[in-house]
Amino acid sequence: MTENGKPLLIPADLHIHSCLSPCGSLESSPARIVEEAVKQNLKMIALADHNCGDNLPAFFKCAQEAGLIPIAGMELTTMEEAHLLALLPDLETALEFSAYLYENLPSFPFDPEKMGDQVVVDHEDGVLELKEKYLGIALPFDLEQLVGMIHERGGLAIPAHIDRFAYSVPSTLGFLPDLPFDAVESYQIPCPVEHRDLPVISDSDAHYPHDVGKRFNLLQLESADFPGLKKYFESQKQ
Repeated sequence: MTENGKPLLIPADLHIHSCLSPCGSLESSPARIVEEAVKQNLKMIALADHNCGDNLPAFFKCAQEAGLIPIAGMELTTMEEAHLLALLPDLETALEFSAYLYENLPSFPFDPEKMGDQVVVDHEDGVLELKEKYLGIALPFDLEQLVGMIHERGGLAIPAHIDRFAYSVPSTLGFLPDLPFDAVESYQIPCPVEHRDLPVISDSDAHYPHDVGKRFNLLQLESADFPGLKKYFESQKQ
């Protein structure tokens, strides 16, 4: 999918949270996220809730109906308490991975009034489920293990917001390890911390509807889909 033989220029926000994330706004349903993305003239968006992908089905339905390109994601919390953005090749793969992670997620005393709600909804904002396990806790897998799990599923492993002073790989470990990351995410462009010349993206990390698209990327993709996104990152690393 190219125009006149040239790559497509795609506005993409690849890190957005919904009402499933305990730190996210209850207003951030998949339908509302898509509505805001359309207002911001985005073309490709990724839903990346903490350690769970259960709002992805509604997100995909809403995005596709609106003519947007949905990308299945999650923001994983590693054993080291660092955040890792996982972008998966399709909805089915993401849901399988999400179920596996939730099964292994430690049970932790969860108080919604103190920690935030974790709401699974349908495409019309109907409540389907309230997740019982706290999604903000660290998974029992370290950074290297999670990168491997993501790649085994054909996904992209991207250390999240590496220029932050908390929950980033550099702030937690003190450095960016030599692992096969596909890119890094940075709030600031140019990225102010060492990133081993990996491709750099900057996303909104939106937890509230009005933040969707506040940061986004203009990506030159040969095809406006996950394979095109993956090929783009591979080309940027060469």
